[in-house]
Amino acid sequence: MTSSQLLGFTTFAYLASAALYLVVFVFRAPRIGPLATLVTAAAWLINTAGIGLRWQESHQMGIGYAPLSNMYESLVFFAWSIAIFYLGLEWRYKNRVLGAFAMPFAFLSMAYASFSTQFGKEIKPLVPALQSNWLIAHVITCFVGYAAFAVACGFGIMYLLRARNEEKGGGTAGGLMATLPELKVIDDLTHKTIIFGFLWLSAGIITGAIWANSAWGTYWSWDPKETWSLITWFMYAATLHARFTRGWAGKRIAWLAIIGFLAVIFTYYGVNFLLSGLHSYGRG
Repeated sequence: MTSSQLLGFTTFAYLASAALYLVVFVFRAPRIGPLATLVTAAAWLINTAGIGLRWQESHQMGIGYAPLSNMYESLVFFAWSIAIFYLGLEWRYKNRVLGAFAMPFAFLSMAYASFSTQFGKEIKPLVPALQSNWLIAHVITCFVGYAAFAVACGFGIMYLLRARNEEKGGGTAGGLMATLPELKVIDDLTHKTIIFGFLWLSAGIITGAIWANSAWGTYWSWDPKETWSLITWFMYAATLHARFTRGWAGKRIAWLAIIGFLAVIFTYYGVNFLLSGLHSYGRG
């Protein structure tokens, strides 16, 4: 079995995971929860094996690089990061309904990686700029942060759904929304997840600057990718600042979590395909 086949199977494993969590939420079926967790853990292990096998295949081809260098490989790692981050949250908070708002992102990432025709999936020799040990540090830190922001976006959607339901019901959530955590709990989860992602994104920008200096001789060149990374960083910095100094919470933070993730998507995907710059090789 090749890494492409294994990672293709990962896509359907994440689909099963997301579907099971949605069943837990929509049909209020907690008994399915353990199965959903088991499938998610299995999907993550398959994802891990696929990444490891692709790494091995690159060595067999005489290239030998960590599979984190192009759009396909980064999408695979993005899904991997979302899954492990979510499993950590589930273990910490013992609430499987959260998976209905987190795991769909892992599935969508893998589905786009598997079925898109916009970029190649083959293993290719690295361009000189990517032949650096800083590549691994930069990609890992950025994508762990991106994964946290994806989950925070899901929690923001969760908050808005429950808040809207409570407004209609006169202050109490009923029916389907009653299975969701209390608004204060969701708000706190969103806030903590944004903090986690912000710290990792900050590390990603720092490691990226060091990598840029080793590759291009400058820490910062205002490349479109760098510029949008900084814009995204400031958006989340402003969100946390508003939280700490102005006491923003609830719907404001929920909307900022969603808007912030849209900025992440543009930084990650839009810049590669819509703007040309030093990072344009990432679309391959």
